[in-house]
Amino acid sequence: MILYHGSYTAIKKPDLSFSREKTDFGKGFYLTPLEDQAVRWAERFKETRGKGVVSAYHFLEKASEKLAGDIRILEFNTHSLKWLQFITNCRLGQPVDDPFDIIIGGVANDKVIQTLQLYFRDIISARDAIRRLRYNKPNFQHCFKNQKVIDQYLSFVEAWQI
Repeated sequence: MILYHGSYTAIKKPDLSFSREKTDFGKGFYLTPLEDQAVRWAERFKETRGKGVVSAYHFLEKASEKLAGDIRILEFNTHSLKWLQFITNCRLGQPVDDPFDIIIGGVANDKVIQTLQLYFRDIISARDAIRRLRYNKPNFQHCFKNQKVIDQYLSFVEAWQI
């Protein structure tokens, strides 16, 4: 599987020490299986830093390769109450029970952020937020939170400037 990362520079060897706090799934290296989504991420950097770059990686390079059984993965397949609570806690810098190496789930992007902001400000309930989001198909992201997993399972393919 190819995963993409949008930034202001090519990232040949991802390093979690450069990751930011208060993001969707907390500190981690964020990738997406959607090239156009990575381009949008890179475009934001182009606006602020003058340059946008998309890096591509093989994740599980061979079709026969599998993740080790001890790698902990949390996957949110839909915009659910559990996803909403997890994102809320991470974005607000509140503690979360996060023993995971990889978290996969919907991006709190422009399509959903307005609803999330209403929820964050206690203007709407969690139930109302999920009701509003149920018709939005999530744009998925993979958040790698463990450096050893990154080093073992992600391999840089190429990067290009947008």
